[in-house]
Amino acid sequence: MLLAFDKPYGVLSQFTPEPGSRWRTLAEFGFPPEVYPLGRLDADSEGLLLLSDEPGLATRLLDPKRGHAREYFAQVERVPTPDALARLARGVRIGDFDTAPCRVRLLDTPPPLPPRDPPIRVRKNVPDAWLSLELTEGKNRQVRRMTAAIGHPTLRLVRVRIGRFVLDPESLPPGRWRELTGAERAAVFR
Repeated sequence: MLLAFDKPYGVLSQFTPEPGSRWRTLAEFGFPPEVYPLGRLDADSEGLLLLSDEPGLATRLLDPKRGHAREYFAQVERVPTPDALARLARGVRIGDFDTAPCRVRLLDTPPPLPPRDPPIRVRKNVPDAWLSLELTEGKNRQVRRMTAAIGHPTLRLVRVRIGRFVLDPESLPPGRWRELTGAERAAVFR
């Protein structure tokens, strides 16, 4: 089985709580037994998380050699210049790692996402902007580290697509999950 979950802010991508952690876990959401997350989203990130009970799907989906696309909407501080976006698209150094090239674009309007609970901090004198980033790799906190590397810290991060399967927050609101149909499952692996 392959499940899509719209992970809310403040939820770890695991079933077991971390000692002393303030974050919630997947155990609260009534998943069927034996499923496990395919990949991760940090507790402070939101959006599409896949879970399965099928061995081998994680490798099929997450192996960087397969170049499996994942799209994120990132709300960042200040409006990046075309040069900053070009740097991001070429790949940036984060720590001791050079990111692969990615597709990035500045969104003209904020995406139609449900409000985050709690809301992001708003700074009246600092504008923000929304970016779409399509990556084929997934290092720890990679999108946040990439936007910080070009001088635009991420305020909110939402994964909206894996493969060709797009999260629709109207039919799958935050905190809800459902099993994917055959066509949706095929879209994930395209």
